[in-house]
Amino acid sequence: MHKRHDVNSLLEQVIATLDDHQLLLAGDTVVLGVSGGPDSLCMLHVLRRLAGRYGVTLHAAHLNHGIRGQEADDDARFVQELCASWGIPCAVEHTDVPALAQARGLAIEEAARRARYAFLGTLARSLGGQTVAVAHSADDQVETVLMHLLRGSGLAGLRGMRPLSWVDELRLGEELPEPQQGAQGRIRLVRPLLHVTRREIEAYCVRNALHPRFDRSNLDRTYYRNRLRYELLPLLETYNPNVREVLRRTAEVIAADYELLRQQLAATWPGVVRRESADAIVFGLSALRALPLGLQRSVLREGIHRLRRSLRNINWVHVDDALAIARKGHTGARATLPQGLMLTLGYDEATLSSVDQTPPLGDDRPRLYQGPLPLPVPGRVALPGSAWSVSAKVTAREALPADWETNPDPYIAYLDAMALAFPLALRQREEGDWLCPLGLEGRRQKLRDFLINAKIPRHERATVPLLVAGGEIVWVVGWRVDARYAITSATTQVLVLRCARQDEGK
Repeated sequence: MHKRHDVNSLLEQVIATLDDHQLLLAGDTVVLGVSGGPDSLCMLHVLRRLAGRYGVTLHAAHLNHGIRGQEADDDARFVQELCASWGIPCAVEHTDVPALAQARGLAIEEAARRARYAFLGTLARSLGGQTVAVAHSADDQVETVLMHLLRGSGLAGLRGMRPLSWVDELRLGEELPEPQQGAQGRIRLVRPLLHVTRREIEAYCVRNALHPRFDRSNLDRTYYRNRLRYELLPLLETYNPNVREVLRRTAEVIAADYELLRQQLAATWPGVVRRESADAIVFGLSALRALPLGLQRSVLREGIHRLRRSLRNINWVHVDDALAIARKGHTGARATLPQGLMLTLGYDEATLSSVDQTPPLGDDRPRLYQGPLPLPVPGRVALPGSAWSVSAKVTAREALPADWETNPDPYIAYLDAMALAFPLALRQREEGDWLCPLGLEGRRQKLRDFLINAKIPRHERATVPLLVAGGEIVWVVGWRVDARYAITSATTQVLVLRCARQDEGK
């Protein structure tokens, strides 16, 4: 049903939003972000009328961004004088947003957003209040959803803004300190006008003789949001005149699905995370791979958020590329993520950490901390200080599994037993080591260069087990065999080598 554009319908709509989402708490001090434009002026007027009904105290707040010179100063004066005439306390602050943007390496819009919410949140905290109210409208919601859609967002972005959220979830970086301990540490962020259109707001201002300020920067189409507002949305309306309502409803549907997924994520997280710190999160690889794709994405996004609290937007492509590595990559494979994060695969773990962060060694790969260790054939030897062992046996070529030539398991090696000089031993690398890696057409390569090319982290190279025969490297365990000892058409007896956790190899 088409809504009537009159005073009562807007007021009733705001009351419904306040009640449905419990946006106002009795006895609370509510900080209202007031720019002086029609949206914030409407919100201020409406909440002034409703303050007694909900038992709240209002405190207006205006931030001068230091961008528009005299016009911005006049806006601040207008808000102060209006609040004084209405008996509402008002705090005004000035921030040099262009300087902040340059110092933080941010776009002007993002720097202004961070400064604005930090100001509002800090003021609420200083007043002992629990709530900040901002005047986002239904049209702002449409633009936000469309921006996230074009950027390539996940469900969190496509659900748009919510009537109730939290200031500390806005990823303001260094602008807002961490919440204090106690009940009032977190500041609620409410949007009473989120279901009211811009047209309804303008009609309300006219009917109530409100005279909002006009911000010329809202016409500047170099700003991304303004281009959506004045160029893209009118174009989309030529395809579907109801496109704004379609986008709003889509956001509501996605918001409900997102809440369900968050509940599932909360239940799943403990079972897929093995270790977690402020610097790294280690996932069980098999547990991660066993999840449905939607939950895999949610788990990885959650990990990124936990390690990079200030990161606001996570591109869908980054997440999907990392998951492709996690699902099919080999040990040592890496995927680059935003803000210097890296996902690194181990034997049965995936570690999310900073690029320059040395992951904890853990026990996700075989490591040799001492040696040499004789390897009997047939027989098994445990790698001291780890849960891994290496076993060896000789078998007839005809007894090999059907997939031995492609050999999908990097921890199993097949060598020509007749080409080897027994006995076998496991040792660490030594100066001057070299091999002829299979696939390099018989060319020699320094072991150091091989380890670097295999992207084995520097701190792990000294503990990579090497299987040697007659002093020659025949297998870099878990990585590559030497081509000189590979199976040929003349091979009849095969040395089968397996590296496994000791409980797996029994």
